[in-house]
Amino acid sequence: MTKENKVVAIQEIKDLLQDAKVVYVADLEGLNAARSSDFRRQAFKNNIKVKVVKNTLLQKAMEQIEGVDYSEMFDTFKGNSALMISETANAPAKLIQSFRKKEEKPALKSAFVQETFYLGDNNLDTLVNIKSREEMIGEIIGWLQSPIQRLVSALQNKEEATGKAEEAPVAEVAAAAEEPKAEEAKTEEPAAEAAPETPEASAEGEAPAAE
Repeated sequence: MTKENKVVAIQEIKDLLQDAKVVYVADLEGLNAARSSDFRRQAFKNNIKVKVVKNTLLQKAMEQIEGVDYSEMFDTFKGNSALMISETANAPAKLIQSFRKKEEKPALKSAFVQETFYLGDNNLDTLVNIKSREEMIGEIIGWLQSPIQRLVSALQNKEEATGKAEEAPVAEVAAAAEEPKAEEAKTEEPAAEAAPETPEASAEGEAPAAE
């Protein structure tokens, strides 16, 4: 590789690393052409950028990145190396793990995730279980919504209970109002008609006429 080509290759790596928050370096050696293509295809679906790089060029590119000291990773740059860049913290680890179900490679060399360095393949499980930013935000939203949901549920239950409690007195008042009316209807009787005066009574009451 000419000096000019090296300069171009280093710049390409720098462009990938610039502002990257999730950086993995993996060993893909041993994957055949078909498996390698499948790995890249799955990476693309998961928004992971994959680039096979030379270790010396990768180290030089990292040394030129401002704001992050990648020197802890340099000792892991041996043999075949593939740079993996993602926006999701555990996406590259999950991809590597999924391929490991059938074979030994790919293997994790090192990673820089959430401002922390992970060195060695023994950290793969740890990285798989790291929650992504989206997952953490989702959990926080869930925690915030949970008390609100409980409050709303409690208020709804209270309103339902209050409504039922209000309906009962209204029904009782209505029933109580009907009872006096029913009693009045029962106690009211038709007034007794005055008995007609008999002729005898009329005669007895008349004064004798003067002679």
